[in-house]
Amino acid sequence: MNILILGSGGREHALAWAVMQNPKCDKLIVAPGNAGIAAIAECATFDINDGATVVSFVEENAIDFVIIGPEAPLAAGVADDLRAAGVLTFGPSKAAAQLEASKSFTKEICDASGAPTAGYAHFTDPEAAKAYIREQGAPIVVKADGLAAGKGVIVAMDLDTALAAIDDMFGGEFGAAGAEVVIEEFMDGEEASWFILCDGENVLPVGTAQDHKRVGDGDTGLNTGGMGAYSPAPVMTDSVVQKAMDEIVKPTVAEMAKRGMPYQGVLYAGFMIKDGQPRLVEYNCRFGDPECQVLMMRLGAQALDLMLATADGTLDQAQVNWADDHAMTVVMAANGYPGAYEKGSAIRGLDALPEDSKNMVFHAGTAEKDGQIVAVGGRVLNVTARGDSLQEARDRAYAMIDQIDWPEGFNRSDIGWRAL
Repeated sequence: MNILILGSGGREHALAWAVMQNPKCDKLIVAPGNAGIAAIAECATFDINDGATVVSFVEENAIDFVIIGPEAPLAAGVADDLRAAGVLTFGPSKAAAQLEASKSFTKEICDASGAPTAGYAHFTDPEAAKAYIREQGAPIVVKADGLAAGKGVIVAMDLDTALAAIDDMFGGEFGAAGAEVVIEEFMDGEEASWFILCDGENVLPVGTAQDHKRVGDGDTGLNTGGMGAYSPAPVMTDSVVQKAMDEIVKPTVAEMAKRGMPYQGVLYAGFMIKDGQPRLVEYNCRFGDPECQVLMMRLGAQALDLMLATADGTLDQAQVNWADDHAMTVVMAANGYPGAYEKGSAIRGLDALPEDSKNMVFHAGTAEKDGQIVAVGGRVLNVTARGDSLQEARDRAYAMIDQIDWPEGFNRSDIGWRAL
């Protein structure tokens, strides 16, 4: 079959890599892709957030199946346009994608379904938001209501930081995403990510991971889009998984169906776990980045079969075959990220690295220029490895990093520290 993946990041490189392992894939096109993806698939350039443009491309290129990687096309309703044109599509509808596109919508769903989450209040007025913060005290969490590329969350340990976050959000730092804010109770515990496939009715868990959101070692510094991840996450014990499924995921999926917006795609649930009890931090309506990289490394070719079953409503007949292994990905980012950073620096040493089922460098913000791979984004490479233990996966990943010659980049040195 001919397959189209929308997106250009490390997540999409990992999805492309897994899809290409499956003999069902005859031809793969990724739009817009990146320099790493271009080495394994055809890349195309068009507006992936415009449904009519995507549908035209699909029809002109005889595409059988579309996998939507990032959140922006989902929030724009591209999946709806594709399904209306009769195209098999992996990704939720615009209505269902509100679970990520609007934090206040998610809280409303939690309230209706009884899913345990942080206490919260929703504001459209900065002065009212500040009054609430002063009343509640710190620590407290301030979130831009809309899509902010993983960066619209401020965990404020003091009042000044929280109040400044309100000024920043209503002042336009996160664009339209910050026109409304959700202020949440601070939850302590250990955070983990769980990925569940949903076909509108059936649910199938596909794996756990733990992301590292802070820019610095020891989980210090600013929040980022993610500086590394590993899978599986030991904190997601059988007992925690069962509670999360029974108390959070299944009630959410049932509530969405009841509202006439059945969820079809991957549901990425972020939990805070304390004393064996999971509480929902947030939902995302696509694979996490960089969590997708470790999941695809472990799933391999079966990832395509699972996504097809999600899209055609046959998840009840599917199962996940996990190897008893571990995977880790370490993000290499441009110096200065998540603040200002320079683009265009050359990355050397990638050609000498292994590319197989246990070692991969997934590209995120890269391009090819004059025969060289250059950095064009904040998060640039995802150095990913599998091993029989997490320590083995870690050793492999950091050994590859040692061979990459890119003085303009940096990485955390402690990915996996909670588990190790």
